[in-house]
Amino acid sequence: MAKSDKRALITGITGQDGSYLAEFLLEKGYEVYGVVRRASTETFERIKHIKDKVTLVQADITDQVSIIDALREVRPQEVYNLGAQSFVPTSWKQPILTGDVTALGVTRCLEAIRVLDKSIRFYQASSSEMYGDVRETPQKETTPFYPRSPYGVAKAYGHWITVNYRESYDMFAVSGILFNHESPRRGLEFVTRKVTDGVARIKLGVAKELRLGNLDAKRDWGFARDYVKAMWLMLQQDKADDYVIATGQQHTVQEMCEIAFSHVGLDWTKHVVTDPNFYRPAEVHTLLGDCTKAKQDLGWEPETSFAQLIEMMVDADMARVKSEIKHAND
Repeated sequence: MAKSDKRALITGITGQDGSYLAEFLLEKGYEVYGVVRRASTETFERIKHIKDKVTLVQADITDQVSIIDALREVRPQEVYNLGAQSFVPTSWKQPILTGDVTALGVTRCLEAIRVLDKSIRFYQASSSEMYGDVRETPQKETTPFYPRSPYGVAKAYGHWITVNYRESYDMFAVSGILFNHESPRRGLEFVTRKVTDGVARIKLGVAKELRLGNLDAKRDWGFARDYVKAMWLMLQQDKADDYVIATGQQHTVQEMCEIAFSHVGLDWTKHVVTDPNFYRPAEVHTLLGDCTKAKQDLGWEPETSFAQLIEMMVDADMARVKSEIKHAND
């Protein structure tokens, strides 16, 4: 495929998923465009290695006109809406902002496509947090939603408005219900990165303890790079549909700690402190995805095990913290 044959626009390109998706699409020969908000400080850390290969377009999913202008400028065949206020704890502190960005932002993207060019294929980043207080285990596409955070509620709105536009306007609009997916590019505020960064700091002598919330919380964790392939596959199908993307395996936060600390030869019980301040107001106790439909329809399978993922993240944080210490001592 020649480079100019396919154009994709990604909201949230500077985030974890956006950076991996941009890499993936570049490898597929796409022209890749990314939506970025104007800011006084640039946050391009995750895409600095490909920044000269992508085109950044200034827009904001809270501003309808700017999204229309971005679509008119780029004329993409595919739009991936990954932009969101995506940190669950923040959604209780900023519920209105979370709703405006994570819920209504989806409508603005869909409406811009409806007005300009309904042939554009649209991917919405839905979330396993929509299941919340789960009605059945494992969770699949037909499992009812019961979100337990403003973030989960906003994602549920984004999911259903995508279905609504697909059915109302005959648009190719799909939602990927992605279960937790992590990587060395995950933000430090997320529990996986908090653990692997904490392990690195403790191992290298710059910290002594790691404070965490609910160690018994169960999640279905996968590798973000594996998951962006599923996003692309959904937009290559003949028929638009929604898919659960997950590993089908479940682990606790405690198991994560055991793997991460043992990878560097430490005993997690000597360093981890349970702190009630990190408990959620409404806890999601267990999430486990059934990705049978994605395996059958898309031919997608997760390729990275939980242990491989956590060890990869520990190794990356060890290298980063060592570099920080070296620079501090220079």
